[in-house]
Amino acid sequence: MQGIRFSEFSGKAKSTFQKLLDIFNELLLHTSGDVDEAIDWLRELDKEYGLSTKDYTIDDFLEDLKRKGFLREEIDGPDGPGGLSMTAKTERAIRNRALEQVFGKLKKSQQGNHSTKQSGPGDESSSDHRPYQFGDSLDQIDMQQSVKNAYANSGIDDFSLSQSDLVVNEQFYKAQLSTVLMIDISHSMILYGEDRITPAKRVALALAEFIKSRYPKDTLDIIVFGNDAWQIELEELPYLKVGPYHTNTVAGLDLAMDLLRKKKNSNKQIFMITDGKPSCLHEPDGTYYKNSFGLDDLIVGKCYNRAAACRRAQIPITTFMIAQDPYLQQFVENFTQANKGKAFYTGLNGLGDFIFQDYENNRKRRIN
Repeated sequence: MQGIRFSEFSGKAKSTFQKLLDIFNELLLHTSGDVDEAIDWLRELDKEYGLSTKDYTIDDFLEDLKRKGFLREEIDGPDGPGGLSMTAKTERAIRNRALEQVFGKLKKSQQGNHSTKQSGPGDESSSDHRPYQFGDSLDQIDMQQSVKNAYANSGIDDFSLSQSDLVVNEQFYKAQLSTVLMIDISHSMILYGEDRITPAKRVALALAEFIKSRYPKDTLDIIVFGNDAWQIELEELPYLKVGPYHTNTVAGLDLAMDLLRKKKNSNKQIFMITDGKPSCLHEPDGTYYKNSFGLDDLIVGKCYNRAAACRRAQIPITTFMIAQDPYLQQFVENFTQANKGKAFYTGLNGLGDFIFQDYENNRKRRIN
């Protein structure tokens, strides 16, 4: 008798360099791009867990990083002594790693556009047909089906192809999206020894890479908010640090709406990554109204008003909640209801296990 012997699939073995690179990129995320600190942590981990080998040491790994363009030597200057720093290649690798960690289980979709239900002279073909109309381009005509129609209508002996025989492949319009990504960098993101900023950055990096790589025609603006809100560039994401700030969610939403008002796309959205604790407002005289104790009714009310304003402007807000405090999750739930948007609830270590709340379609599900 013949048979097939099955064994456990172990996958393609990673090289020592690739294993160390994965760990090093994760350390860079935790150290906000501080290469020297990440190297110190890598050496400590190597001592404890034996990550390197006699034939391939940490020093060999660092030389490979420089040779392959992941790190560069900085020259001494007026701002301080030189050292090693990340390159654009490393920043992209960190975004790709975050994308794989957060969205690795999502199915691939066609790159570049978002499908809509509106038919017309778009750029997505379908299996549906419709009669030829004046103005349709020749490349839309389904010649095989059109010839079949001609045979059916005129027969083989008196074959002729007329306009009434012609059919075209139905096409659908594609939509472009303008997205604003909001990131909370207030002090509460590291409060009580909980590191909430690292998973927040990981989600932000994944969302940014997802949009840029799969929907390159979309626009993406990134803002951070503490006492105030300001815009940053994509390349600054891995280096984000928490500041001695309160959380002015209203200022962040106001800036997001200002940016989206300038976009010509009719489809707009906001992604907000936060621990869900607004604690600051701008006063008319330029000062700040702050309250870090619990949820202040005045501040919370302003947040709900902005959520409703976004709803009226047809700007949905998707909130990524990086905390598990019940009262903060309740605020995010009420905020999302006011906007009729969506929310993802996750703990500090549960980036692969989201609770997804969709108030637009009134459903709730777990995403593993």
